[in-house]
Formats: sequence, C-alpha cells, structure tokens
Amino acid sequence: MEKFKIFLRTSVLGGTVVVLPVAIMVLVFKWIYYFVTDLIQPLTNVVLHRSQIPEISADIFVVVIIVMGCFLIGVVVKTRLGGALYHHIENRILKIAPGYSLIKETVVQILGSKTSPFSSVALARVYGNDTLVSAFITDRHPDGSYTLFVPTAPNPTSGNVFHLKGEYVYPIKVPVEIVMKSIISCGAGSTKLIEAYKKQYIASSPPP
Repeated sequence: MEKFKIFLRTSVLGGTVVVLPVAIMVLVFKWIYYFVTDLIQPLTNVVLHRSQIPEISADIFVVVIIVMGCFLIGVVVKTRLGGALYHHIENRILKIAPGYSLIKETVVQILGSKTSPFSSVALARVYGNDTLVSAFITDRHPDGSYTLFVPTAPNPTSGNVFHLKGEYVYPIKVPVEIVMKSIISCGAGSTKLIEAYKKQYIASSPPP
C-alpha cells in the first residue's frame, strides 16, 4: 500500500511538472495576445468595417501594418533630413511631455541599447567582508570603481544598485544565462560561477 501511495504521489508530481510550465506559458501568451489586441482594437474595428475578413485576420493585418510603419519611420529617421526633423520635434515638443524622457530611456535600454545592463557578470563583496553576491556590472568608472546591479532571487529584474571600489569586484567570464538561471532558482546551479571565480582569482593567486 505504501509503495502505491509513493507511486501515486510521484506520478502526480511528475505530471504537474510537465503540465504546469506549459499551462503557464499558454496563459502568458494569452495575456500578451489580449493585451496587444486591446491596444490595436480601434484600428481593427476600422479594418473590420471596411472588409469582411475574420477578426483574427484583421488583428494580424493591423500588426503587420504597424510593424511596416515602424520600419518606414526608422528608415526616414536614418536620413539626414528625417533625423533633423525628428530631433527638432523631440527637443521642442516631446521632451516637454511629462515622463517622455524616462519612457524613451527605458524603451531604448530594453530594445535598442548596444550595452545591456545584464551583459557582464561579477561576484562582489558588497559588505567588505568574505560574503560574495552575484551581480551584473552596469558601469565602469575612470577611477577603477564599478556600479553593480545586485538582483534579488528569484526575480532578476528587481534588486539594488551598489557603487564599489574595484578591489571588491570580481568580473567573471561565464555566460549571463548561468547567473540568470541561478538567481531564478534561488542559487541552485551556481557551481560554474563559483568554479570560474576560483579559477580566475584563487588558483592564480601566488602562495603566501
């Protein structure tokens, strides 16, 4: 009887592990779909009014038109005249709008920035003792100091910003994905990060 209970429990847990991630993924895609379709609904209504196509086809048509519009605007802005006109409008009108600069910087950082804040990994002694924390280097300064973003597990998008002297920061040559996974899993899978740290900084240190 006990073996049957164990079999039943492990089977249920195993099935949950398989089904739950798929269900969550479907819910996320569903939320994104409804979020996008709600935003473009006014344009979709215009298309539906002027044609007899199904609503989902109208949504796809509107999305394609918006993407093409963004592409054409991007091409125009890359020209000398288009760029000058855009900067003139931005400096004279858009920057006056409350929150525009903050929103633009956020969008550029997410979509258009060449230097991602999560592109360089480090271990850091943020408290000045032997405690090491996983961190992302967000800026390097001329005096050798660093600005770090230290995420809170299991959500890597929230955390704290630290400004530390270079002697407290240890840049690590490992893929960002390894650190992201360890943060999301509350530290599990940090072996490669620690091994890289030991190889770079401890094994290379001269004996006393």
